[in-house]
Amino acid sequence: MNQNFEVKTVTTAGERESFLDVPAVVYKNDPNWVPPLRQSMAKQLAPNNPFFAYGQLQQFIAISETSKQPLGRIVAAINQRLIAKENRQIGLFGYFECVENFQVAQALLNKAYEWLRERGITVVRGPIDLSTHNNCLFLTDGFDSPPTIMMPYNPSYYPKFLELDGWHKAKDAIAYDFNLINYTLPNKFEKGYKIACKSGINFRSIRLKGEGFIEDCRQIYHLFNEAFAQNWSSSPRSEEEFLEEAKDLQKLVDPDLFPVAEYQGKMIGFWMGLPDYNIALKQVNGQLNWLGMLKFLWYGRQIDRARVMAMCCLMDYRRKMVPLALIYLGMQGGKLKGKPYTKAELSWVWEDNYNSRKLIEAAGGKLSKTYRIYEKVVQPSTINYQ
Repeated sequence: MNQNFEVKTVTTAGERESFLDVPAVVYKNDPNWVPPLRQSMAKQLAPNNPFFAYGQLQQFIAISETSKQPLGRIVAAINQRLIAKENRQIGLFGYFECVENFQVAQALLNKAYEWLRERGITVVRGPIDLSTHNNCLFLTDGFDSPPTIMMPYNPSYYPKFLELDGWHKAKDAIAYDFNLINYTLPNKFEKGYKIACKSGINFRSIRLKGEGFIEDCRQIYHLFNEAFAQNWSSSPRSEEEFLEEAKDLQKLVDPDLFPVAEYQGKMIGFWMGLPDYNIALKQVNGQLNWLGMLKFLWYGRQIDRARVMAMCCLMDYRRKMVPLALIYLGMQGGKLKGKPYTKAELSWVWEDNYNSRKLIEAAGGKLSKTYRIYEKVVQPSTINYQ
């Protein structure tokens, strides 16, 4: 598709609104797309985002010179926490969306690349929306079904465009499906639960009210930091950031899908599941105004799918069968009488996390989708930037 366009640095209120409009242009004929909440997207890029205490970013947008319609967008970002962790000058691109036009995609990627090179970045990685705690990854297969809550989705041509522009695979991530109709978990998981109980491990559901919720979230935060400290491309969050994100999910949690494990009063593991609210969010067109809320509540009654977002257990307690026990309790919780769930997705897990993948596959998970992070080495510039 030949089209005259301009890639602009986003500076005005109107350009920020056009930036938020891009997904609706890209996915207007895609039946699997779930519109992101516009308010949430704007909040992530607002000047009061805690990210700006340790990072910087720049938004870019591609605009048609004839129709003035937005054709694509990208954000270049520098996350100093990630740089400090990996001891490399890593830059990020994220929030990428683009019509099916390689020239537009390449121009956007080049803008982000050049902005990062000017600031001393030596490797660019993406898509990552500021950090892997936000949206990240490109879907590389499994385009025939909608994404589950808080999972990425994109047209099939995005990976092709990256590869045409010289980007290479950095790492893949995997999603697994569970069909819960007539589903039976292998006996070893229940046995693991009984062994864990005999070892003095206590199991309960996450608390969702008052100080109990805040205390559980604080413990989960510290567990995340301890158990996932070495996760690839992951940068630490402050407790304040984590609690703010947790409060956004508080009303969405089904406690039967969120068991936690304790030993002598200390949380040592958890299984984090959520109903797949994308089934309802698909109907609200990115707006949770009064009409959007009514639609969300109405279509929420149709939710029959769950997403398992994370499973965590401290290393010292794995021999006490805590991971098997958490899988047992989480899967049993989704099958309780009256629960609507007929299927679940466990996503995502890095391709080289063989211990977790072995457990998931032993529990009956079937590989369903693959996602990818790309990298590109920054070539030294012949221009002397001041």
